[in-house]
Amino acid sequence: MRKTVNFLREFSIPLIAGVVVALIWANVDPHSYHEFVHEDLFLGHNFHFFVNDIFMVFFFAIAGVEIVQSVMPGGDLNPIKKAINPLFATAGGVLGPVAVYLTLNSIFGSPELVKGWGIPTATDIALAWLVARFVFGGAHPAVKFLLLLAIADDAIGLIIIAVFYPDPLHPTEPIWLLLVLAGMAVAFILRKLNVRNYWPYLLTAGILSWTGLHNAHLHPALALVFIVPFLPHPIKETEHLFEADVEEHSTLSQFEHEWKVIVDFGLFFFGIANAGVELAGIGVATWLVFIALLVGKTVGIFTLGFIAQLVGFPLPDGMGKKELFLAGLIAALGLTVALFVAGAAFTDLHIQGAAKMGALFSASVAVLAIVLGKVLGVKKVNEEQKPSAVFE
Repeated sequence: MRKTVNFLREFSIPLIAGVVVALIWANVDPHSYHEFVHEDLFLGHNFHFFVNDIFMVFFFAIAGVEIVQSVMPGGDLNPIKKAINPLFATAGGVLGPVAVYLTLNSIFGSPELVKGWGIPTATDIALAWLVARFVFGGAHPAVKFLLLLAIADDAIGLIIIAVFYPDPLHPTEPIWLLLVLAGMAVAFILRKLNVRNYWPYLLTAGILSWTGLHNAHLHPALALVFIVPFLPHPIKETEHLFEADVEEHSTLSQFEHEWKVIVDFGLFFFGIANAGVELAGIGVATWLVFIALLVGKTVGIFTLGFIAQLVGFPLPDGMGKKELFLAGLIAALGLTVALFVAGAAFTDLHIQGAAKMGALFSASVAVLAIVLGKVLGVKKVNEEQKPSAVFE
């Protein structure tokens, strides 16, 4: 059973299954699909609300945990000197898609599509890691490079969602953000009181933060991002993303281990709620998002990673230009967060559906990266061939 569960999680099967079910359902019986997703279930709230505004709280919380662990001493982004090149590449992976999207939109798009610029900035970290292992082998330094890039990309993505994608139907009411600050204060006090169980943090500080964001008309899915840094954790990090060999017993680590399984399988429902777009709805937004991901991510990451190398911040040992190019291409897998941002960017369901289709099309990058890896002759590095200290 454990092997089956790990297999399903490692290959993102729940998310992929949810996407496939939603696509088939929405195209075979669109009325039934939209009725299921948008019909009131409880207190005027529908399935879409419970998935995107409540379940996704924990998805982004796990992303927050990964960022906290990475910037701590011993983490993958600490000290900063070993992450300079991936951080340069991350900047390219954000600026490149934005530039491509806005440029193409000015040529054949329209003013109402401008708000979609944030959609192609996202990278689906789990899928990117999976494809990278197929292309490079499990111990290739390019896999670690891509993970560092994706972690930083996640952090920027959270900021983009919080700042640029408030509730489009209601003006922001900043006064309610005082509740978010109150939640952070409560979490700080709980930590000072040495509360080791994460539930008091979730049920007091988390609820305050969620209520504040919801009433401020900012996306409440980010509620726990402000709280997880206060969960007790060791001074020095011993775990690394997707490579947790040392068992930690801190509150932060327990929260991650216990909720990551729920999140991984819960992404099935995220796929159902967000990927149900009709193939007939493919439009300009589809190609803007897809091309911005494919070209913007690849060129942006390659260009700034190469520039960083020229100015004295080298790539990891074992990485060259073709590995950097392929890492940029793999980072174009936008799927999960891109679907989420598309739902926040547009209120027009036709435009929203077209933009989501572009995010779904980015899954084709996996096949392209695997084929190019073969064509370019990239040598896979397995665990027994693993080079030492590639980021030191």
